[in-house]
Amino acid sequence: MAQAEEKREENHVLLVAFSSQGHINPMLRLGKRLAAKGIQVTLATTEIARHRILKSSDAGAADLVTGIKLLFFSDGLSLDYDRKTNLDFYMETLGKHGPSNLSTLIKEHYTSPKKLLCLVTNPFVPWVCDVAVEYNVPCAMLWIQPCALYAIYYRFFNKLSAFPTPTDPDIVVELPGLPSMETEDLPTFVLPNNPLGSFPKLFSELFQGMEKFKWVLGNSFHELEKHVIDSMCELYPIRPIGPLVPPTLLGLDQELEDASVDMWKSDETCIEWLTLQPLCSVIYVSFGSIVVLPAKQMEAIATALKNAMRPFLWVVKPPEFAAPDGAGQLPEGFLEETKDQGQVVSWSPQTRVLSHPAVACFITHCGWNSMLETICSGIPLIAYPQWTDQPTNAKLIVDVFKIGVRIKKEVDGNISSEVIEKCIEEVMVGPKAEQLRKNAAALKGEARKAVAAGGSSDENIQLFVEEITRDSRKKDDSPNVGNLSHEGQEDKISDKDV
Repeated sequence: MAQAEEKREENHVLLVAFSSQGHINPMLRLGKRLAAKGIQVTLATTEIARHRILKSSDAGAADLVTGIKLLFFSDGLSLDYDRKTNLDFYMETLGKHGPSNLSTLIKEHYTSPKKLLCLVTNPFVPWVCDVAVEYNVPCAMLWIQPCALYAIYYRFFNKLSAFPTPTDPDIVVELPGLPSMETEDLPTFVLPNNPLGSFPKLFSELFQGMEKFKWVLGNSFHELEKHVIDSMCELYPIRPIGPLVPPTLLGLDQELEDASVDMWKSDETCIEWLTLQPLCSVIYVSFGSIVVLPAKQMEAIATALKNAMRPFLWVVKPPEFAAPDGAGQLPEGFLEETKDQGQVVSWSPQTRVLSHPAVACFITHCGWNSMLETICSGIPLIAYPQWTDQPTNAKLIVDVFKIGVRIKKEVDGNISSEVIEKCIEEVMVGPKAEQLRKNAAALKGEARKAVAAGGSSDENIQLFVEEITRDSRKKDDSPNVGNLSHEGQEDKISDKDV
C-alpha cells in the first residue's frame, strides 16, 4: 500500500510572478516547458492580476491557463489602490505582506501527495527566496530581461566596475562581453538621477544576496547573447532557457496553445486590415502597456508616419489613459487625415501582428518581451527606448544584434519627425534595410534551433528538471524550516552548463 501511495506522488514547481503581464507571461511559458518535461506547475501572483484578467477575458481564464493552475495572494492593498502612481509605496507594501501571504498559500495547497521541488521567482519579488528557505525548498530566479542587463546589474551593485556618478556622470562604461556604453545606453536604475528609489534598493539587495538562488535562468538564448553569458561564468552564471514567446513564433505545432494571460482587450480588426496591405509594407508602432508619451513626441511620430506615406498600424491607449496636457493623445485631425493610410487601435494581438507577412518593421519602446517576439518573427526594429532596461536593449538592437536603428533624442529630450522619417527609410529601403532583414532572419532561425529538441535552451531546461528532481530525492519528503544547501561545485551552474 505504501508503494502505491509513493507512485502517486506528484512533483510540483511553484512559479511566483510580479502582477504585470510582462512578468507573468514569460513565467507561464517557462511553466509549459517544465510541464512538457513531466513537472506539475502552478503560478502564484497577487489578487490585482486576477482582477485585471477577469476584466479582459472569460471568468475561467483567471484560474487556469492551458493546464497551469493560477493561485492568488494579497499584496496588502485594496483592488482600487493606484499602484502605478504610488509605485515606491506599493513595492514596500508588497515586500512587507507578500512573504506571509505566499507562505499561507503554500501551506494550503502543498500537502501530500504533492511534493514541492522548487520555487521560481523573478527579480521584482526576490523575497520569495526567503519563503523557500522556510520550507527548505531550493529557489531559482527567472531573469526576464536580457542577460546583458543581468551582467550590468551584477557588476554595478557589487561594485565590480566603474559606472556614472554625480561627480562623473558621463563616464563610458566598459564591461566584458558588451560594447562600450555611454550614459544614454545604460539602464536607468544605475544612473545617479534615477527617480525611483524602490527599484535600485530592491536590485541592490537582490544582487548582493545572489547566494540565495541556486539557479538563475534567463529569458534569452545562448546564440543571441553568447559573449555576455560567457562573461558571467566565473561570477554567478546565468543559464538561458528562452526565448519564452508564443509557440507559433518558434515554428512549433500550430495547434499548441500559448500559455499567457492578457490584461488588455485586443482589437482583432487590425488583423483583417493587415490582410489588405501589400507584403512587407506596414510600419507597426507600439510602446507597451505602461509608456505614455508626451504630446510633442506623439505629434512627432504622427507627422513622421503621415509623411512616410506608407501603411501603418499604431497602438494608442484609450482616452482614459491620456493626460490633460495632451500626453498619450493623437494630434487633432490625425485620424481623419490618415484614414486611408493607417489604422489606430487601443491594443493589438501583437504576436499575430508581428508574424503577419504585411509587417515590415516595428517602432518599439524596446521592452524585452516585445524584442524577443520581434526577433522570433524576423522583423527589423526602430528603437525608441524610455526607461529601465530599454536604453540598453536599444544598444543591443543596433550594435550587438544588428537588427535595427535607434531614434536619437534632441538636446531637450524630445524627438523630431525628420529623425523618425529617416529611421523608417533606413529600415524599409536600400542596402542597410536588406542587411537588417538578413540579420533578423538569421536570428529567427537561431531562436528556433535553441528551443527545438536538443537545442541549447531545451538542454538547459532538461538539466534544470534533472537537478531539481535529484535534489528532492536527497531530502526528506516533508517540509521543514532550514537553510538552503549549496554544497560543492556540483550544485552550482558550471561553465559547460552555460
